[in-house]
Amino acid sequence: MSTGLIIALIVIAALAVVGAAVVLLRAREPGTGRSLRRRFGPEYDRAVARHDGDSKAAERELAERVRQHGALKERPLEPARRQEYEARWAAAQERFVESPREAVGEADRLLADVAGDRGFPDGGQHEEQLAALSVHHAGHVDGYRRVHRAVAVHGEGVDTEEMRGAMVEARELFRELVGAEPSRRMDPARGPVLDKSGNKGS
Repeated sequence: MSTGLIIALIVIAALAVVGAAVVLLRAREPGTGRSLRRRFGPEYDRAVARHDGDSKAAERELAERVRQHGALKERPLEPARRQEYEARWAAAQERFVESPREAVGEADRLLADVAGDRGFPDGGQHEEQLAALSVHHAGHVDGYRRVHRAVAVHGEGVDTEEMRGAMVEARELFRELVGAEPSRRMDPARGPVLDKSGNKGS
């Protein structure tokens, strides 16, 4: 094998390695589709649907959320404050049986308050607060969105089952924000959620 051929093969191999490294690094950049999909999960799909299937537009929106809120550092809650929030949530769940709309309204206010205490934008700026929460708690932020939507329409056109589902989903975000240990999912009107076999879910 000639020296020229060996050198050409070495150059080709080096270019292939460099090309693979560039592709790998681009895939790990925070603004790329794959990394955004991994970071936002179901929130990525909601953004794509909101942009009528235009994934590039959705990715620009999500990348902007990361740029604005990615460096946010969540403040810890004082133990007494955490207990106060947990007591308020428990009271809202109990109230759901008799007054679902009031309970959902309290859940909405409670999520806004605890998010504000943790360092997210103030609850008066709901869309900005939601965007920031989606960067750090993407897996559960839709429960807050559903609760807020039910409050915004004053319960009209929102049946009790929809409000119950919103409360159950919002509770997961609440637990993340107060820093509580994972526990059984609670249906606000029925207690622990049961799986198909009738066992209490985790």
